Amino acid sequence: MASPPGRVRISAHAKLNLFLRILARESGGYHQIETAFALLELADELTVSRTPAGGGVALTVHGPALGPADDNLAVRAARAVLDATGHTFGVALELTKRIPVRAGLGGGSSDAAATLHAVNALAGDAVPRPELLHCAARLGADVAFCASGAPAAVAWGRGERLFRLTPPPAAPVLLAVPPVGVATPDAYRWWDQLHPEPPVHGPVVLAGDAFTTWGSVGRLGGNDFEIPVFGKHPPLRALFERLAATHPYWVRLCGSGSAVAAVYASERLRDDARMQLGEKHQQLIGTTTRAVPAAGPEPLP
Repeated sequence: MASPPGRVRISAHAKLNLFLRILARESGGYHQIETAFALLELADELTVSRTPAGGGVALTVHGPALGPADDNLAVRAARAVLDATGHTFGVALELTKRIPVRAGLGGGSSDAAATLHAVNALAGDAVPRPELLHCAARLGADVAFCASGAPAAVAWGRGERLFRLTPPPAAPVLLAVPPVGVATPDAYRWWDQLHPEPPVHGPVVLAGDAFTTWGSVGRLGGNDFEIPVFGKHPPLRALFERLAATHPYWVRLCGSGSAVAAVYASERLRDDARMQLGEKHQQLIGTTTRAVPAAGPEPLP
C-alpha cells in the first residue's frame, strides 16, 4: 500500500441555491429548510501540507481577511480530522480565496469540506466517508453538500439531508456581488421578524425532470430570503431587477445573500449582460455551472 502524500491540492467550489424555502423554526433557533444546490466552476484553491505532530493547524490566506483563525471553518474542519486520527501530525493550510465572502456562495462551507477531504487524504483516508460526512454536517448546513462531491442535490432539514441529482447542463453564469455583505444569522433574524409564526407552505412535488433544463429549474420557485434581505437592503432589490432585465433563464439571490446570480443560454448573452450592468456599483464574475462531480485531493510533490 502506498504511503499517504505529504501535500495535496484541492479545489473548493462555490454553490448556488436553485430554490430555497424556509419551512420551520426549531425551538433552539435553527431553521428547517428545503433547497436544491448546484456547483459552480468558480472555486477557491486549497493546498494542505503535513507538519510534525504537535504542530496543530496553521492557516495562510491569500485574499480578503477572514477573521480569527479559530473561527475559520477550514481550521475547524482540519482539527476535526486530526482529532479523529489521534493528532499524529499537524497541517498547514494555504487558502487562495476567489469566492466572495458573505455573498451566499458557500465559500467558507466549501473550504471546510475541501479541508476535510484533504487532511483525511494526508491521513491515508483513515476516517471513513460516512464519518467524514457526519463531521461536515456538524460544521455547518452547506458543508455536507460541499463535502458530498455531488454536482447537484436536493437538501432538507438544516441542509444536511441530501438526495443527489443529475445536474442541469453546464451553463454560463453571471454573479453580481455588491459591496455590502450579508451574514446568514442576520438574514434568518430578518426572516423571523417578518414571520412571528412561520407560514404554512403548501405541498410541493418535485418531478424527476424538474432539473433537466434551466427553463424547468426557473419554474421551481424562489428564495425565501429575498423579501427580508431586499427589505433591509433596497439596492440589492434594484440589482436583482437589473439582472432580471437582461433575460436570463434563471435569476436568484444567492443563499442568504448578498450576491445575485443569473444563468444564461449562451456566453454571448452573459457577456452582454455584463456590459449592461457595468462594474461601477458591483463586482461582476463570469463563471459556469458545473455538470460533473467535484474532484478529490491531488497529491503534490
